[in-house]
Amino acid sequence: MDLLALKMFQTVAKLGSISQAARELQYAQSNITMKIQQLESDLKTTLFYRHNRGTALTAKGSMLLTYTEKIFDLIEETKSIMNDDQTPRGPLIIGSMETTAAVRLPVLFSNYLKDYPDVDLTLKTGSTEENIQGVLQYEIDGAFVAGPIEQSVLNQKEVFEEELVLVTDTIHPPISSFKDIQTRTLLVFRTGCSYRERLEQWFHEESVIPKKKMEFGTMDAIIGCVSAGLGISMLPKSVVAKHVQDGLLRQHFIPNIYGKVKTVFIHRKDKYVPSSLLKFINMLSD
Repeated sequence: MDLLALKMFQTVAKLGSISQAARELQYAQSNITMKIQQLESDLKTTLFYRHNRGTALTAKGSMLLTYTEKIFDLIEETKSIMNDDQTPRGPLIIGSMETTAAVRLPVLFSNYLKDYPDVDLTLKTGSTEENIQGVLQYEIDGAFVAGPIEQSVLNQKEVFEEELVLVTDTIHPPISSFKDIQTRTLLVFRTGCSYRERLEQWFHEESVIPKKKMEFGTMDAIIGCVSAGLGISMLPKSVVAKHVQDGLLRQHFIPNIYGKVKTVFIHRKDKYVPSSLLKFINMLSD
C-alpha cells in the first residue's frame, strides 16, 4: 500500500479538507485528490463524503484511519528500535494526576534528569481517565494514575499509596459523621478524576445527592476556595499537609474504604519500551 497516499488520507481525515491538507503537506490539491481516488479504487470503497464545506469520513474511512495511525505508529516504533543504542535520550512524555505531580514527582524527575540529561522529559497533567486514554492512544509514554486499572493492554506497577482526607476551612467544626458534610458544596476536579469519584461514591452509598458541585481545573484553585470557606474537597493527605501545617486548611479523616487509593504507573504492553522509559520505570523501584 502506498504510504504517501495513506499520509495524504490521514491528513485530509484530520483536517476535514483537501485544500487544508494540500497546504499542510505542500502538495497540489489535484495530487491529493488523485491519490485519494486511487486509494478508494484500490480498496474498492468510498472513504470520504464530499460536501461544500470539505470532507467527512465514511464508516470505512474511519476504520482505515484507525489502521493508518497504527501503521505510522509502528513505523516510528521501528525507527526507535533501530536507533536505540540503550543510551537514554530523546523525548519521553509522562502523564500524571496533578496531585501526584505536585508532591511525588519533583524529586523523582530531578534525580532522573541528573542521571540521564540527554532525555527530553515532558510532563502532562490530567485526570486518571485522561492519562489512561493518552497512553492507549500512544500520545504519552506512561502515566501515574489512580489504580487498579482494568485494561488488559496496559502494564501497571504500584508506586504509591495515598491517604485521602476531607479538607475544609479552619473554622469548620470536627466531622464526626456523614451528616456533618451532606449539605456542603463539593469542590472537585473535572469528570475523570478518581478522587472526585471516591467522594461521589461516598455520597451515593449514603443515598445523598450533593447539594452543589463546583468543578475546577487546578489543585491550587480548589485549595484556595476550600480555605475561603466555599465548600469541602477530598484530596491526598500528602498534598494538603503543608497547607494544614500553615493554618490554611483543616483536615478530617474518613473511612478506609474511601480513604486509601493506590497510585500506579501504566504503559502499553504492545509497545516497544525505549531505554529512556525503561530506566524511568526501574527508578520507580529504587
